[in-house]
Amino acid sequence: MEHTFLSATILLILVTDPLGNIPMCLATLNRIPHERHGRVILRECLIAFSALLLFMVSGRRIMAVLHLSDDALRVAGGVVLFLIAIKMIFPAGGARVGDEDVVGEPFIVPLAIPMIAGPSAMATAMLIAGSDPSRMWEWIAALVLCILVTLGVFLLATRIRKLLGEAAIIALERLMGLVLTAIAIEMLLSGVAAYIHHLKV
Repeated sequence: MEHTFLSATILLILVTDPLGNIPMCLATLNRIPHERHGRVILRECLIAFSALLLFMVSGRRIMAVLHLSDDALRVAGGVVLFLIAIKMIFPAGGARVGDEDVVGEPFIVPLAIPMIAGPSAMATAMLIAGSDPSRMWEWIAALVLCILVTLGVFLLATRIRKLLGEAAIIALERLMGLVLTAIAIEMLLSGVAAYIHHLKV
């Protein structure tokens, strides 16, 4: 699957899932004075950006150390994204990260990691960068745009929840999961096709 700037941006936004994280974000910030919400959200988004950027820039080296081929990474990325998409469409019951009461001001955990920069987002950042390292600045720009979208959604989280309601947010998350499923299958099929082609050669 050949990534473009737009497809990379959309994929990162889908995986970080800012709309789906609104309830967890609000629960995490519940015990903090309202006037500090903006600063905390900005700080956590910057931390998440730094973590994702590290994986994006170092992805090729990590692949080389682990002796992973591009085809293997595409297939693995497709499987991981598919599992994430299924969880978005059919969420399991029970508590989620961020639902529990948070004592004090959150720092890194759970807002930056794993809400925004979770394992799936880190793997996706590495996968996108590994698809064409020569376009690294394009991928970094896509990551910047993704974080800006997340920042905007979190800053307006209360208004968005009041405007849309819980049901609409859940429906949007299901829709995002459906789109991510299609992307995951395409990535998986392209990886398998490339591997079969190499075997024939």
